[in-house]
Amino acid sequence: MDITDIPDDAYAGDESPPDLSDLESPESLLTGGPIRERLLDSITGLRSPTKVSDIADLADCDTETARDYIEWFTEMGMVHRHEGRPVRYERNDAYFQWRRVEQLRSTHANEEIRETLTDIRDQLAAYRNRFDVERPADVSPEELDRNLSTEAMWEALAEWKTLQQRAERLDAACADDDTVSS
Repeated sequence: MDITDIPDDAYAGDESPPDLSDLESPESLLTGGPIRERLLDSITGLRSPTKVSDIADLADCDTETARDYIEWFTEMGMVHRHEGRPVRYERNDAYFQWRRVEQLRSTHANEEIRETLTDIRDQLAAYRNRFDVERPADVSPEELDRNLSTEAMWEALAEWKTLQQRAERLDAACADDDTVSS
């Protein structure tokens, strides 16, 4: 049996299928809600400079409304404006990183942040020792641990990378605190 197969005993034969007409359509979920929220969702997904008309299409709104909100997002620092014809916009990753750091500072005590950062640094040291390199990107596929499956190895590397990102955020949240050392 393939892992995507449904076992024969998963459903009783006398059950009726669910009534999907009671559920909202995916289109209504994607286009519902205030325009500002839809535009913000579209902006946060941008990874390259994008025209206003394309952003408006993503948010299911008219171009002029999108332009007004995008200018506001630009003033707030959420997006970068790329001059030219046409003007293009892209997400400002630094803004979103700053917001995440500020959220950490406002929702967690300094001591809690320091403790978590210490725990993560210990985990990062364990990964460096395990793979005998400084970063996940330095791990060579030829030198992978043969005792682990390929999937388990990639999961370990992904976890390592995630821990590095968390440590960077927590370190930034502690930037004004002299009691944390690298």
